Amino acid sequence: MTKAKNAEEYIAQQRSSIARNPDCGNSHYNLAVALMGQQKFDEAEKELYEALNCSDNMAEAYVLLGGIALHHGDLEGCLKNNKMAVKVRPGFSEGYGNIGFVELQRGNIDEAIKNLERATQFNFRYIQAFANLANAYLMKGLIEDSIETSLKAIQLNADFAPAHNNLAIAYLEKGEYDLAIEHADKALKLGYDMAPEILSEINGHRK
Repeated sequence: MTKAKNAEEYIAQQRSSIARNPDCGNSHYNLAVALMGQQKFDEAEKELYEALNCSDNMAEAYVLLGGIALHHGDLEGCLKNNKMAVKVRPGFSEGYGNIGFVELQRGNIDEAIKNLERATQFNFRYIQAFANLANAYLMKGLIEDSIETSLKAIQLNADFAPAHNNLAIAYLEKGEYDLAIEHADKALKLGYDMAPEILSEINGHRK
């Protein structure tokens, strides 16, 4: 298959592949990814279910279904699909990361921590999971664990603003105000929208 020049051509190629071989789960999945890129979520959802009909252990398809559910504001649907992802592929870090994110949104901090720790164990470069885990540790009052986790995220990407935000909050909680100011300034410089009350408290410690 020749390389597509644009999204429409790529979609046409995937539809052609499906016409020739309707039972190819990868073609349905690839088509779904392209349709999601065009915000055609209903069509993408249909293709993801077709992909799973062809290959019911395709963890990536469950994760994308979870993403569509989240787009529609359906946390339960997102959680259900990501749980299926890690059921069919027990070491699938993205599934655990998404479960952790949803549990964090639902206020289930212990469950969030458990799943985010799994996500970072299975993929030590999963920077968003590190950021969410650091946030969960903060919410649990585990300040040192939060700092350690955010520093791991910064090792992966020194310009990852959410990690600097988490560090600013953690150092503020710890009373290390110079470090809190340093990381707050980095987060702001990188365009992060810090909570006004946190920023106000940090600014109160500027010399």
